Amino acid sequence: MLRANILDNTTGRTELAARKAAAQFDARALSPGGRLPTPEGGVDLVLVRDAAGRTVAASGDPRDAPDFGALLPGPGDDSRSTVLPPARPGDLRRAVVVVATPGPVGGGGAGAAVGAGGAGGADGERGPYAVYAATVLGDVDDATRAIAAGLLAGAPPLVAFAAALAWWVTGHALRPVTAIRTGLAAVTASELDRRVPDPGGADEMARLARTVNDTLDRLERSDARQRQFTADASHELRNPLAAVRSRLEVALAGERPDRASVAAALADTERLQRIATDLLLLARLDGGPAPRPEPVDLALLAAEDAARRPAPRVPLRVEAAAPVAAYGNPARLERALANLVDNAVRHAAGGVVVRARACGDWAELEVIDDGPGIPDADRTRVFERFVRLDADRGRAAGGTGLGLAIAREIARAHGGDVRALPAPEGGARLRLRIPGAGGGGGR
Repeated sequence: MLRANILDNTTGRTELAARKAAAQFDARALSPGGRLPTPEGGVDLVLVRDAAGRTVAASGDPRDAPDFGALLPGPGDDSRSTVLPPARPGDLRRAVVVVATPGPVGGGGAGAAVGAGGAGGADGERGPYAVYAATVLGDVDDATRAIAAGLLAGAPPLVAFAAALAWWVTGHALRPVTAIRTGLAAVTASELDRRVPDPGGADEMARLARTVNDTLDRLERSDARQRQFTADASHELRNPLAAVRSRLEVALAGERPDRASVAAALADTERLQRIATDLLLLARLDGGPAPRPEPVDLALLAAEDAARRPAPRVPLRVEAAAPVAAYGNPARLERALANLVDNAVRHAAGGVVVRARACGDWAELEVIDDGPGIPDADRTRVFERFVRLDADRGRAAGGTGLGLAIAREIARAHGGDVRALPAPEGGARLRLRIPGAGGGGGR
């Protein structure tokens, strides 16, 4: 780039010197065989030749001129520039720039430009002339060699410095990643409370660290929930097993089996079976795929559930003015409704009401009983697994402590939820809500 720039400037200066000489020769300031003034701008030689190739004027010794050959402008051009090779092999300073400009002919008044093979003018014209200007490219070659030597000497250190700088910058930028990797490697099943360092700020590294810590928080909560669930399940299973064992031992202690003890053992075994079934369903809800949706009528589900209870402990009434369309898994929604109704029937004093209705984009099932109700502080906790609020809602009532938890998980798997709401006349009011057939709704 430097050589091209210097060469372009040298060509411009050389062409300007040739045009000045042509103008002077045209104005008869010079005569053939005369001496041209020394050119400016570092141009080495300017000379004028006639059509026969004879030098008619020069700014220096014509013998120093390079071999121009038949160098002349092409048709329609008044100048031409080129770089001639060195005069001798190995002589790099003999490379020159040549500008050939047709020299106007003198005589008769105004001049006329003449090119290669140009025609003569009026009477008294001396014939076509060409003006040549030459500049030795020694300075161009010296500058090019100096820059090349400087680049050759400076490039390796610059490349090494750039590589070292890139290595340092990359290592500094990736240092938080190393810290995050080290922190994650230290997290084990027994140390889920460990967190990766947060570098602060709002860049990608900081967001990555926060995302990792949020994931570890969820993992720790899930592990704690799983441990608590395992402990609760073990506790709930241990008591019926101990009761079954003691009743069987009492029955076997006598000469004849005690029918009452065997019946009680059978009842405890059935309760164990219900707990195991509920645990299996919860495990499927926790880790299984989302239910495949299909059209379902919640009002019809409520009516069918009531029909399967020919003689409930308290009267059961279904209220549904019209079909309530939704999308979901009928079997699981049926199980969720059955759990809610079982809970209400166990604790109701005089009756249970099941209402099915559409509310905007939602489809709702409400189960209302007139029992002791649910305190405000326990309306969320009542849906946790193995939670019993008091003696009235204890084991003696026959529940496993998993029914409401199962109902909530089924509703959430369908994009909805189950909530405990205050009943207008006392008692408990549980509302299951899932998206209706008309839209997704918002909770």
